[in-house]
Amino acid sequence: MSNRPFIGARVEDAFHRCLSTALRRRGWKPRVIGYRSYGSATHVRVLGRVVLTSPPGTDVGNERHASHSPLTQRNMLSIDLLSQRGWRNFLGLPAPDTQVVVDVNGEKITVKADRAGYVDVRVKNHGLQPGWHDVTLSAAEDTTTAKVLVVSRNTRFGIVSDIDDTVIATSLPRSLIAAWNSFVRTEQARKSIPGMARMYQKLLERHPDAPVVYVSTGAWNTYPFLVRFLARHGYPQGPLLLTDWGPTNTGWFRSGVDHKRTALRELARDFPNIEWVLVGDDGQHDIRIYSEFDELQPGHTRAIAIRELSTTQQMLAHGTTTVLEDHHRVHWTPESAPLVRAPDGDQLAPLLDKVLNREHSSERP
Repeated sequence: MSNRPFIGARVEDAFHRCLSTALRRRGWKPRVIGYRSYGSATHVRVLGRVVLTSPPGTDVGNERHASHSPLTQRNMLSIDLLSQRGWRNFLGLPAPDTQVVVDVNGEKITVKADRAGYVDVRVKNHGLQPGWHDVTLSAAEDTTTAKVLVVSRNTRFGIVSDIDDTVIATSLPRSLIAAWNSFVRTEQARKSIPGMARMYQKLLERHPDAPVVYVSTGAWNTYPFLVRFLARHGYPQGPLLLTDWGPTNTGWFRSGVDHKRTALRELARDFPNIEWVLVGDDGQHDIRIYSEFDELQPGHTRAIAIRELSTTQQMLAHGTTTVLEDHHRVHWTPESAPLVRAPDGDQLAPLLDKVLNREHSSERP
């Protein structure tokens, strides 16, 4: 077999090189975007991306800069951003192979962005205390910060949350509907699932040091929208683990299932003492992924909470009115994490409280 990357990746890379050369001649410069991530007592994971942006003072450059600015850094909020069409999030052109200097509390490391401009690096010996911290990413003439949540070594409880159809009503991933939601609909048209934010806040009242990690197959291009949406609807602040759209070195599209499996496996490795409440929906693969994680990584799952889609939502999600995931659930054994289901957060919360209280009463020392 050939070791050459998949033809789709080669075509995309060639297109990016040609366009990048032309834009750089017109004065476009690399700019670094920082993403929320997490860290432990031993290391922090820093996520970011390098993209090309137009010179200051141009409409495209200003517009693109605004689309990637965190809510806390700009006070332009609202009407303009909320009426923004989703396609604007996908304007950024990657700056692959760009040298990026990551500075975590004085510990510096130089890395190279990948073929899509992304940076994903772990930095040891950071010396940071538990809580949120800013780390610095620098490339060429641009410097930005990324927020990193350092989790205490004493933390034993955490929440992993899917996004699409779990906290946001999207009816994904039917292709036409996905394209409509991602590229056409304005931000204020996107709806939060009732009660989910309240459920997370109640869990954090009981476990105030618990990390909330949002794991989604959504594209990193939607990151600015997701940060604003979560804040606007009262969801806890937490790291986001998203993915990239487009060809890979092995195929036309990335596997969303593999992305979630990898994210969960890395969380189990990075936080070996945390047991997670895994929250998702029954529209696609969450039950299967969470059940596999529970079986293959014993001791890391406290409970699984599944939001049940309505018949109409099931049809929009995968083209049938039946739940596709029931047969993927591993048969329950006394060692398996409990699984609860309900249509929204207000109905899930008491079911989850019940199983968590039962688990707590019989918790291992």
